Amino acid sequence: MRPVRQAVAQTATVSVALVIALGLRPASVREILAAYVLALTAIALLLLTRIARDAEEWERSSSEFERALAPRRVDRVRPAELIRAERDLVLANGNAGDLHSRLLPQLRDVATARLADRGVRLADARGLLGEDAWALLRSDRPPPADRGQPGLSLKQIAALFDRIEEL
Repeated sequence: MRPVRQAVAQTATVSVALVIALGLRPASVREILAAYVLALTAIALLLLTRIARDAEEWERSSSEFERALAPRRVDRVRPAELIRAERDLVLANGNAGDLHSRLLPQLRDVATARLADRGVRLADARGLLGEDAWALLRSDRPPPADRGQPGLSLKQIAALFDRIEEL
């Protein structure tokens, strides 16, 4: 209760000043007492203002429950799956080895699931997929002879995505 202590100290100082003023009588007793009451009123108002401000601060941070319910700022974090998918796309574009070992197995799984909804197995979906998509997605596709050669272009990857999405 620091504000209360300050108010007590200020009241004591004003009271000592009152005693000195009454002893010296630089003005009438009535004026000295009016100044004393005015000073005490100012101290009281200052104390009440400080207490009210502290009460507002206390109410703002009142309980852990209320703080837990308060909205929080959420940092936007990109999902790990999205980051991995972007990386796989870039790598599949860069070389045939990553295309074969990273991207195509994922797309094969998606195509298999989409075809299963229609009651069709991937092995029997050559006509539904088209020759280009079938050549890339078939489960018995051999690994590339040179894993370092360029993979698919982004346009070819987008066309493959579109074909799978149409299923």
